[in-house]
Amino acid sequence: MDCTAPAFQELLPVTARAMALAIDYAHGHVISVHRHTHAQLLYAIEGVMTIEAQGGRWVVPPTRGVWLQPGIAHQVRMSGAVKMRTVFIDCASSPLLPRHSCVLDISPLLRQLIVAAVDIAPDFTEGSRDWHLLQLLLHELDSLPVLPLYLPLPFDARLRGICARLMEQPGEQQTVAHWAQELAITERSLHRLFQKQTGMRFGQWRQQARLLRALEQLAHGSKVIDVAMDNGYTSQSAFAAMFKKHFGTTPTAFYQAKVIAA
Repeated sequence: MDCTAPAFQELLPVTARAMALAIDYAHGHVISVHRHTHAQLLYAIEGVMTIEAQGGRWVVPPTRGVWLQPGIAHQVRMSGAVKMRTVFIDCASSPLLPRHSCVLDISPLLRQLIVAAVDIAPDFTEGSRDWHLLQLLLHELDSLPVLPLYLPLPFDARLRGICARLMEQPGEQQTVAHWAQELAITERSLHRLFQKQTGMRFGQWRQQARLLRALEQLAHGSKVIDVAMDNGYTSQSAFAAMFKKHFGTTPTAFYQAKVIAA
């Protein structure tokens, strides 16, 4: 089933606060730009999803989930075979749920609740076992930490052009001076504009773009050394060190842990 189908929008019963669905996709599949009337938790027990929205890009590896506010136009691209488990949520009566779209760490308990919720029919009654299971799912969702797996995009067309090139060619080694000269502005102006529109320094943004691209490549089975070279690192060890600093573990251990968890 495609989550862009109109029936998806009406699936959440009036008496329910959440409803889960299971959808599997092949590598490279793209769900075109769409939006939902309810908040959505996108989670994959296998594979990596890249979610594109107007304000930026989220890369979501296994055991992570992306929380999307209602009405957010977004596109989803699959890296590796993706087993998506998605939850639509009426967040009007849940004041503790995230108020901004973000990536969340999916706890082992929440993972099992999501998997179990997939089998719940939409005609359950309040106070039933299924109702209580969904309430527990929402309570667990309230407590999840937000993760730095987001790449904000500037709204300035000139800066967006630079970002598009760096996302397509993350190994690009051109300096800030080069990009400033190309835009006919000073380096200081470029840094100021970038910080103002993304909340990140230029070098910090480029590093984030490389790491998120690396997650997609690793999910597709690329070798760590190849990913390191493609993303502009001088060695596999340099890439592994930066990956561990950012994600708390090495690239190899990161995906081994996800396979075990799934």
